[in-house]
Amino acid sequence: MPELPEMQALAERLHAAVAGAPLTAVQPLQFSALKTFDPAPDALVGTVVDAVSRRGKYVIFEFGGRRLLVHLSQGGRVDVEVPPKPARPKQGVVRLVFATDPDATGVLVKEFGSWVLAEGDDGPLAGLGPEPGSDAFAELVRSGDDRRRLHTWLRDQRTVAGIGRGYTDDILHAARLSPFATLAGLSGEERERLLVAVDEVLATALVTERERVGGLPTKLGDRFAVHRRHGEPCPRCGAALSRVSYESYELVYCPPCQTGGRILADRRMSRLLR
Repeated sequence: MPELPEMQALAERLHAAVAGAPLTAVQPLQFSALKTFDPAPDALVGTVVDAVSRRGKYVIFEFGGRRLLVHLSQGGRVDVEVPPKPARPKQGVVRLVFATDPDATGVLVKEFGSWVLAEGDDGPLAGLGPEPGSDAFAELVRSGDDRRRLHTWLRDQRTVAGIGRGYTDDILHAARLSPFATLAGLSGEERERLLVAVDEVLATALVTERERVGGLPTKLGDRFAVHRRHGEPCPRCGAALSRVSYESYELVYCPPCQTGGRILADRRMSRLLR
């Protein structure tokens, strides 16, 4: 799933493409993933896009006081079409058409959830935690006493907005912290390492994401340092990376760098070995 760096860079590209242009059409292409019914998407037609921004993993089209939120699912992607194509692609959910100059611009969204928010309504944004890099997040890391595992804590959008499984693996590896450690159990020095790792990993990823053009492709490329690299050499120490497997996902870590050489319990593998 796209995370903060991908969504931030996408929002910047969409802003450059359609900000200042009126929305001329909302073309539903299949059963919609629209999560709201009032205002209707058609109510935005004829209004100008003031800006395209991001909050957490949401891209936000801002129309005066009203907003259109787009949240890409696991396979959700975006194509920017100049001019808009007449085709109805199999994976397409909706095409937004903007009256840009000299040609109209289409924003084709595939596999997504969306919300049209009235003025003053924050919808799902209201439940998001602070953004990485913010003062609120820094204070949370430095003074928090949460006892959930760090890998769970960082991925909870109510705790911190925008980080998913991929960058969580990379952040904890960069910070030399076990994914099973808890915030409550970290020393002051470890908390500072975590803050530095969050900033550095996301900033580095954003630099790479800003090299893309257009929308967001189906294949995002091999953008992680350790995520999905189980069995490969650790980029820091060269030891084989290990994983903990769950039913729908896995986390990857380096035992020498992050757990003092200890192999973390893997329930699925334990069942297979019985």
